[in-house]
Amino acid sequence: MSGSPLVREQLEERTLSRVGRKPIPVPSGVRVEIFENGVTVTGPMGTLTQTYHPEVDVKLEDGEVIVERRSPRKFHHSLHGLTRSLIANAITGVTEGYSKTMELMGVGYRVQQTGDGITLSVGYSHTVEIQPIDGVTLTVEGNNRVHVRGLDKQKVGAQAAQIRKVRPPNAYKEKGIRYQGEVLHFKPGKAAARKA
Repeated sequence: MSGSPLVREQLEERTLSRVGRKPIPVPSGVRVEIFENGVTVTGPMGTLTQTYHPEVDVKLEDGEVIVERRSPRKFHHSLHGLTRSLIANAITGVTEGYSKTMELMGVGYRVQQTGDGITLSVGYSHTVEIQPIDGVTLTVEGNNRVHVRGLDKQKVGAQAAQIRKVRPPNAYKEKGIRYQGEVLHFKPGKAAARKA
């Protein structure tokens, strides 16, 4: 009996979409407009539009955004939590914004601001130029730090990943581009291993 579809649905109902069930409070100064398969969120820092799957229902009640699924199926459970997270991220984006800081490690590694973009010198025979994604700003601090800022969490993350990919941290030497606060585990190398 434990493997019957009814029991499985009841178990899924209790364990999945805990995130999706939470209402999203709308802060003062933020306006949320719901249209077919999408929402537009306007706040102090700008405007974002977020689309979602047509099999999810979104409504605005008493200053909160409510996301509802259409059935207890696992597919709808996954859409439920995803949609709720995307809309919550949009609200945070227009009120606070998102940022990631990238750090260059290595002798001679440096970064310069070139217009809206940046130029990286990270041990190659040539420099690497990166232009910002639409809606993202790149700001250089000193000569080894880059701040990636924007309203859209996904775009900020994608831009930061693009910068890190130019020269990922080396497993044996403290060289490369890392996220600020990223914990790196360096390998000792053959010479160090022999001495040990």
